[in-house]
This record gives sequence, C-alpha cells and structure tokens, in this order.
Amino acid sequence: MEQLKTLIREIPDFPKPGILFYDITTLLKSPSGLRGVIDGMVDRYENAYADLVIGVEARGFIFAPAIAYALGAGFVPVRKPKKLPAECSRVSYDLEYGQDTLEMHKDAIAPGQRVLIVDDLLATGGTAQAVARLVTEAGGVVAGIGFIVELTFLDGRSKLAGYDVFSLLQYDK
Repeated sequence: MEQLKTLIREIPDFPKPGILFYDITTLLKSPSGLRGVIDGMVDRYENAYADLVIGVEARGFIFAPAIAYALGAGFVPVRKPKKLPAECSRVSYDLEYGQDTLEMHKDAIAPGQRVLIVDDLLATGGTAQAVARLVTEAGGVVAGIGFIVELTFLDGRSKLAGYDVFSLLQYDK
C-alpha cells in the first residue's frame, strides 16, 4: 500500500496557508493505483458480509460502487441536501467552522442490513460519525467504515470508537 502514496500529489498551502492537501486525483488516473485502492478495500471487507456499501458525497462516490460490485452488495449514496428525489432522512453535524448536513433516502436501508461506509478521507471523523448515525437510525448495522486516506494527526478515529475502522494509507503530518 505504501506504493500508492507515491501516486498521491501533495499540494502545500491548499485550500489555505499551512494546510498540506493530499490530492488523490493523481492516484485515480493511474490504472494500477485505482485497482490497488479497490482491491485493498475489497480484500479488507470481503468477509464483512455487507448487504450495502454507502458512498459519501462526493469522493466516496468514486470508490463505493466499485467496492459494492466486487463484494456483491448494493450501493447507497449519501448526499448533500436536496440532491435525492425521494423522502430522505437527514443528519446535521459540526465541522471545524460551522455545520453541514447529509441526506439518505428513507427506504435505502432495511432493518438489520449490514452496511459498509466508504469515503476517501478520515480527517476529524465528523462526517463518518454522522453517516453511521444515519445507518443506525434506519435500523442498519455498520459492518465497517473504510477510508482511502487517514490523517492520523487529526485523531478522527476517536469519534468512531466501537466501529471497525480501516484506512489503506495513513499520514502522520
């Protein structure tokens, strides 16, 4: 997996001074990089027996359908408000400087279904924590929460205590 790190472009001072941005678009354009990410996630979760894989808007949409396909599971999008056409459940959560909201169709998860949550990045953990809440409020069981990249220095994993959390790549700074 460390080979995948060489495919991620690091951009200093984006989106603001002092931030080092890990740009996965360079990983995505590499056939071996994209395959490595999908295969790594599938290898980790092939025995999780997930019925559904949730992709979190927007970059979770890149990975979750391919992982769902490989696992023989369905795909559920979790989106920003007013993007889904049917009746939705919603959850609001705190960000570093404000709040955000996510929505999921109310009928997306049946009680007892095992759900894998996939996103590109674990930073502070607020988004994944909110999505896990959507899943459990719908009666689903969180089978795991998987990320491509984890910024360990932000300790987002602490907000996900009690869940099976996995990241392919970790950055300590």
